[in-house]
Amino acid sequence: MKKHIAIFASGSGSNAQKIMEYFKKHPEAEVTLVLTNNPEAYVLQRADNFEIPSHIFDRNEFYHTDNIVNLLKNLQIDIVILAGFLWLIPQNLLKAFPNKIINLHPALLPKYGGKGMYGDKVHTSVLEAGETESGITIHFVNENFDEGEIIHQSRFHIDKNDDLKMVKFKGQQLEHLHYPKVIENLLKKMKEI
Repeated sequence: MKKHIAIFASGSGSNAQKIMEYFKKHPEAEVTLVLTNNPEAYVLQRADNFEIPSHIFDRNEFYHTDNIVNLLKNLQIDIVILAGFLWLIPQNLLKAFPNKIINLHPALLPKYGGKGMYGDKVHTSVLEAGETESGITIHFVNENFDEGEIIHQSRFHIDKNDDLKMVKFKGQQLEHLHYPKVIENLLKKMKEI
């Protein structure tokens, strides 16, 4: 039986797209649902392009009801993927999916993580600190921003001429390459348990 993946995203969804592409014809797993807190998010169009159902929710539904948990349980979701999703995950979701909610952060944690550290803010902080390398961190999600157990890190070198656009590009290359494979490996491990 195929494993079911749910993706939460708040914006454009380039990582969500790569995950949808990767699992489109996968024999053992599929993206079953895309969820967003942003009715204008381009990720909704991407999901539509792959004929994957989507669900739009607001803060009240996410934090003060069990609707999302029930929806994921009804669809027999095995793993929850955050792909540019900016809200803290509530306790009911963490309890329903222990060690089954994964996030990608565009820097090498534990540095440059925490509340408000996402997207260009992360890359700008890395550049301003004069770092010679950055990278990506894929980690389990817990009740705090960017503090869950690290699953995978990949690094890239920052050249002295690299600007924000180049650092972001290098990071996205690693995200698109590694995130789908890490998800696949986690699903394989779940099967073995």
